[in-house]
Amino acid sequence: MTFNHFMQMIIAALFFMVFTFCTWYEGSEILDRPWEWKHSTHFTNINDEQAIEADDISKFDHFVYAAKFKPLFPFLMVTTASYLIILTGYILFQRWIKKMALFLLGFGVIFLFSSGYVSNSQLLEEISFKHFF
Repeated sequence: MTFNHFMQMIIAALFFMVFTFCTWYEGSEILDRPWEWKHSTHFTNINDEQAIEADDISKFDHFVYAAKFKPLFPFLMVTTASYLIILTGYILFQRWIKKMALFLLGFGVIFLFSSGYVSNSQLLEEISFKHFF
């Protein structure tokens, strides 16, 4: 690993931490909105538990809420994480072109399936193009 790659990893990791903190902070708004707990507390409801108080809400649900209602920092967080993963793959497979292509193909397939999963969310059904046109 060259110094250039090392600096890119360090800078990207710092940006990822900043964006993660900002996402978590913006998502903490869910604590003040109990009417959203039914729709945005997926991690809290994993064990069939309902959030009764704000202390019952999982920290991961802050990220879900931020992604649904304030998506700038979650988008930047995912973009930075993707950059880190692709840079790591480049560093590992730069001498083997076919392995690098297979790595990028697998990463693209993961993005394809995750976009299909996210596109079935309830929020996108509420905010559809028919409301705008």
